[in-house]
Amino acid sequence: MQRGITDTRSDDQLLRDHTNGDRTAFEVLFKRHENKLWAVALRTTGDYDDAADSLQDALESVNKTAGRFRFDCTVSSWLYRVVLNASLDRLRRNKSHASTPLIEEDESLADPLDHTGDIDLSLSIGRALDVLPPEQRAVIILLHIHDLSVAEASETLGIPPGTVKSRANRGRAKLALVLGHLRTES
Repeated sequence: MQRGITDTRSDDQLLRDHTNGDRTAFEVLFKRHENKLWAVALRTTGDYDDAADSLQDALESVNKTAGRFRFDCTVSSWLYRVVLNASLDRLRRNKSHASTPLIEEDESLADPLDHTGDIDLSLSIGRALDVLPPEQRAVIILLHIHDLSVAEASETLGIPPGTVKSRANRGRAKLALVLGHLRTES
């Protein structure tokens, strides 16, 4: 476990214990999944402040609605879904959220022979994700960053598997266009 948390209770048991008044159970559950939940919020919003606010909103929601959880999916899937929905809600509410295009408007400024610039691939991919609509971004993050299966992503997002596949295909196609500059010339 992370940060010295050695509680061996399952996620299901921690959630049940939390709803029954155990004051430490919620903290243990959150700490167990904190890094992945933060990653979902950050990758979805693309902004540290928005991610922090989304994660806070999600934790408040989880805390309030824990007693209504039906255990028809895993607790971790439910947590991811709540964080993802809070992040998407924040993006919808945040009118000033602007994505940074990866393709220069004035290509004449770029040196066409200089392909060796110190490109940080993860930064390029992170910016490319900003180009995607939130629904496609969520699917790409779950499938390709968190390595969830189509079925798990479907469960997490509460959408049919076919919708996950079509959003993933459309998202990958857009990413291929945006990241095409990273292809090596043969």
